[in-house]
Amino acid sequence: MNKNEALFEYALRMGDSALIHGQRLAEWCGHGPELEQDIALTNISLDQIGQAANWLALAGKIEGKGRDADQLAFLRDAWEFRNVQLVEYPNEDWAYTLVKSYLFDSFNFLLHQRLSESANPDFAAIAAKSLKEIAYHKRYSAEWVLRLGDGTELSHRKAQAALDDLWPYTGELCEMNEVDELLFAEGIVPDLRVLESEWRAEMRDLLAQATLEIPERDHVHTGSRQGIHTEYLGHILTEMQFLQRAYPGLEW
Repeated sequence: MNKNEALFEYALRMGDSALIHGQRLAEWCGHGPELEQDIALTNISLDQIGQAANWLALAGKIEGKGRDADQLAFLRDAWEFRNVQLVEYPNEDWAYTLVKSYLFDSFNFLLHQRLSESANPDFAAIAAKSLKEIAYHKRYSAEWVLRLGDGTELSHRKAQAALDDLWPYTGELCEMNEVDELLFAEGIVPDLRVLESEWRAEMRDLLAQATLEIPERDHVHTGSRQGIHTEYLGHILTEMQFLQRAYPGLEW
């Protein structure tokens, strides 16, 4: 793999994770538990989709084959996506959505902090532009995890159940492959092994405050770097890509 191919893969990874996370959050539009929270998640989903557009536009530029952000979002199949599996998981309920969001947002914030210092000016610019939005996403989801975990018996049980189910999907957040190794050597992306220790320390602190127990992890879901995904991604893409596939080349 050469440097250009690695840059393309990394930009896809960033864009795809933001896109699928944003698509999942958008499912709450009109279904939130109250109007304020409905609007909050809708705005966060728009932030994520906007970030996805920036990363995918950059991926298309790096690839140099004439594909823009829309084509990369709507005209690829599931095995071509590089998003982490965590963001594919169904919303299930409010607790699942906010626990999943916090697990992703907290890592995403640390990652964008490092990427804002990247030796690649395009990576640094997108990361820096996204960082203020992601700081809010993290604060919002963290407050809800604390509220649910250290709330009523029912809210605590739901939050713990969500954490138990979702924790095995967090392993690949910090997974390194040849793309990471190559770009890290160039000063373009951070070493995720170093990032992992900082992220896990933050997890231990906040989840303890929320009276939630980190599960004993005996299995880790992995494979997204190679295009291996859960069955949920295909269902997401079926809905998300329907219009473009039904009417190829359609423009607003």
